[in-house]
Amino acid sequence: MAITATTENKTARITIDAPDRRNALSPALIQDLTDALETAAQNEDVRSVILDHTGSTFCSGADLAAVGDTPPEQVTANFIGLLRTVVELSKPVIAVVDGNVRAGGTGLVASCDMVFASPGSSFATTETRIGVAPAMIALTVLPRLSSRAASRYLLSGERFDAATAERQGLVTEVVDDPRAQAAALADGLLKCSPQGLRETKMIINQHVIDGFNAGADALAAKSAELFASEEALEGITSFLQKRAPSWAQ
Repeated sequence: MAITATTENKTARITIDAPDRRNALSPALIQDLTDALETAAQNEDVRSVILDHTGSTFCSGADLAAVGDTPPEQVTANFIGLLRTVVELSKPVIAVVDGNVRAGGTGLVASCDMVFASPGSSFATTETRIGVAPAMIALTVLPRLSSRAASRYLLSGERFDAATAERQGLVTEVVDDPRAQAAALADGLLKCSPQGLRETKMIINQHVIDGFNAGADALAAKSAELFASEEALEGITSFLQKRAPSWAQ
């Protein structure tokens, strides 16, 4: 299993634990992460969830080498299901970022209710550089970023630092010790009632859920279509071969 899950002091800590794959989102990891989140949701003793990671990368996005024979439609549906699980979870989800976040990982970060990042962390939505579009992560990233920041970073795929991520709304706060800050906030949430947390989170995220209801199916279909295209084949192949794609200047 590519994750670990523990519960202590009414806080579930779910850790993405595949550092050798840069914590990339393989079909198996997506399923394991979804299952762990749903288990935390069903545990009446859990008040909040901390989403953590091992290694120097929070999540590098889709595991392009592990998709194999899984149909693109299934991959996109499962990933959107994961994002929706975080957004709709009945308990606050706090992300700990202490390293790199790329592509689908950015969508996962954006789905969380609060995000604490270390000063050296970096972010990038790199889909355009491999011939696809950030269609699925748009469901969670666009409600967080300012429109100008979204235009710049989703189109260019360029890297931006933690301070920029905080300034543009993707990160709650940049702190020297994001794990300690997340734990302190989780402790503070113990003063809040489960019902109060649940209903307040629903109010805050209702517009995001409305976006899923209105556009998730179309965005999933668009993503699957793009991943099956010739340009995406070239982009993914060049990525795996560690070379520039044919269109890069």
